[in-house]
Amino acid sequence: MSYGICTLSIVPLQGLDQHNSPVLSEVLYGEIFQILKAKKRFSQVRLSDNTTGWIENSQFAKISEADYNNLSKQTPKISANLVEFIYKDEQILFPIPIGSKVQHTAFLGHQFEGKISGSKAEKKIIRTMALMFVNTPFRKGGKSPFGIDADGFVQIVYILCGIPLPRTATAQAEKGHVLSFIEESEPGDLAFFDNNEGEIVHVGIILENNHIIHAHGHVRVDRLDQTGIFNPGLRTHTHKLRLIKSIA
Repeated sequence: MSYGICTLSIVPLQGLDQHNSPVLSEVLYGEIFQILKAKKRFSQVRLSDNTTGWIENSQFAKISEADYNNLSKQTPKISANLVEFIYKDEQILFPIPIGSKVQHTAFLGHQFEGKISGSKAEKKIIRTMALMFVNTPFRKGGKSPFGIDADGFVQIVYILCGIPLPRTATAQAEKGHVLSFIEESEPGDLAFFDNNEGEIVHVGIILENNHIIHAHGHVRVDRLDQTGIFNPGLRTHTHKLRLIKSIA
């Protein structure tokens, strides 16, 4: 088994080993992963959340198994501002997005002096972190303030609060315990939504006073009721409620 670390700000994780393949997710600065298969231009990797896809070989650095194991044991330190900077020898190298794993900067010979998160936070902090992403444009496979999907939005917000979650809404829905009514929920709980076939296709973070923040077109705040998400601008429900879960 081979291993790697992301040395750039944001790297696309694609479904196939070609540039025009759909983006499944993104690999942020400092993330370490297993390399399952290596080809001339692309490598198939498995991220820490078990997401598997292909990234270009020029966009990461290989590391030894010993380094991978040592880095895996480090206490998480997550960049907590929407955009921060990585330095080397007091020179700016590049910006990194919120959610980057900056506990690995020393290993890469870099310096980071920004705000960090990653420790288990009080549940009310989930709301604070979520609101930072308001107006972030929707982008399938994205998980940064430059473009994010519903699943990635929830995953990044929870990671910032010290709670690791899977990448997809379907897998996220398997965590925590079910709440019977919206009235039982607290800000920071998750609401899941399904399609006509009963498949979980959307997720959002519950706020106070029957509101929800989610990524739909962009990260936005809408009304939540027992039917689902009500969009005041469209005057209609856009998503059908399947279940509510408390995870934090």
